[in-house]
Amino acid sequence: MTTVLFGSLLLFFLLNVPIAVSIGLASLAAILWSGSIPPVILVQKMFTAADSFPLMAVPFFILAGSLMEFGGISRRLVNFANSIVGRFSGGLAFVAIIASLFFGAISGAAAACVAAIGTILIPAMVRRGYDVPYATAVQATAGTLGVMIPPSIPMIIYGVMTGVSIGALFLGGILPGILVGVSLMAVAWFIARKKGYKGDEKASGATIWATFKDAILALLMPVIILGGIYGGVFTPTEAAVVAVVYGFAVGFLVYRELRLSKLKDILVTTAVSTAMIMFIIAASSVFSWIITAQKIPQAVASAMLAISSNPVVILTLINLLLLFIGTFMETVASIIILVPVLLPVVTQLGVDPLHFGIVLVVNLAIGMVTPPLGVCLFVGCSISGISLEAISKAVWPFILVMIVDVLLLTYIPWITTVLPKLAGIY
Repeated sequence: MTTVLFGSLLLFFLLNVPIAVSIGLASLAAILWSGSIPPVILVQKMFTAADSFPLMAVPFFILAGSLMEFGGISRRLVNFANSIVGRFSGGLAFVAIIASLFFGAISGAAAACVAAIGTILIPAMVRRGYDVPYATAVQATAGTLGVMIPPSIPMIIYGVMTGVSIGALFLGGILPGILVGVSLMAVAWFIARKKGYKGDEKASGATIWATFKDAILALLMPVIILGGIYGGVFTPTEAAVVAVVYGFAVGFLVYRELRLSKLKDILVTTAVSTAMIMFIIAASSVFSWIITAQKIPQAVASAMLAISSNPVVILTLINLLLLFIGTFMETVASIIILVPVLLPVVTQLGVDPLHFGIVLVVNLAIGMVTPPLGVCLFVGCSISGISLEAISKAVWPFILVMIVDVLLLTYIPWITTVLPKLAGIY
C-alpha cells in the first residue's frame, strides 16, 4: 500500500498533474489497492479536514490582504518605508523588504505580499536603473516574509494539526521574520553597492512625518490584530474577521480608494485562493492519514534515530529534507504530509514543538523562491515579464542567506521561544 501511495504520487508529479489532485488520486489509488478500506473514507476524511473553525481564519486573512492591496494600504506602506530607508544604496530594495514585513503582518500569505508590493516597487526599481532580475528577486524573496511574520497561514495550519497555540506561533515568528528581513537587506545592500545602485535624497523630517501620518491606519492594523489575540479579546479566527472589517472601513470610508466595482474581483480572487488552499488541505489530510495508519512515522523515527541520537545531526537531516521537499511541493501540502512524520522524531529528541513549527515554516518558505516550483518566483516574473531562468540566477544569494538563517533558528531555539514565554502564553 505504501509503495502504491508514493509510486502513484511520483507518477502524477511526473505527468504534471496539479499537486492537490496528485495527492488525492495517490490516496485513492492506495485505498483501492488495500481492498479493505472503503473508498468513501476519502470523502469523509477530506470533509473532516476542512470542517475546522480555526481554518476559517485562512479565507478572511486572504480577503483582508486583498482589501489592503486595492484600498491603497500597500502604496502608503511603500511611501513610508521609502522615506526612512530610500536614501541608502539600493534603498528601493530595502523598501521592498520593509514594506513586505508590514504587509505580511496583514495578509499572512507570501504570494499576496509579492503581488501587492511588487506591482508598485518592481517597476519603480527598474525605472531607477536596477536590473530587472535583481529587482524581481528582491521582491520575490521579500514576499516570503508574509508567512513568517504573524499572522501566518502556514502557522495556523501547523497549530490546527498539532495543538500548539496559534497565538504562541504568531509571537514566535516575529524575531525569525525580523532576522530574515535584516539578512535579506544585508544581501541587497551588498549587491547594490557592487552594481552601483544609488539611493534617493535623504527625506526631511517633515516628509517622514507626513508619510507616517498617511500610513498610520495601515501600521495600526497589525497592532490591533496581534494585540487583540494576545490580550484575549478575540481568537485568531475572530482576528481575521476584524482584519477584514478594518480593511474595508479604512479602504472604503477613510482612504476612499476601495471601489464597490472592485469588490467582485476581490471576492473572486479570495474565493479561488481559498479553494486552492482548502483543496490541498483536504487532499493532504487523507494522504497523511494513510501514512499514519501504515505506521510510517514510527518507521521514519526509528530509521533516523538509528543514524544518530544527537539532536543537531537529526535536525540537520530534517532541514536538508525540508529544503529538498520545498523545491517541488507546495507549503501547505508539505506541512500536512510531513508534520505527522517528523514531529514524533523531534519530540523524542526533546525538541520543542513550537520551535520546530517555526523552523518548519521558515524552511518551507525558502521553497517559495526555489525553482522549479517557487510560487513567489512565478508571481514576480508575471509582474516584471522576465523568464524563470533569469530570476533563478539572481535569487541564489538571497536563498543562501535564508538557509543560514534557518540554521541559526534551528540551533538557537531561544530566537523562536523567547517572546511567547515572556508573554506568558507558552
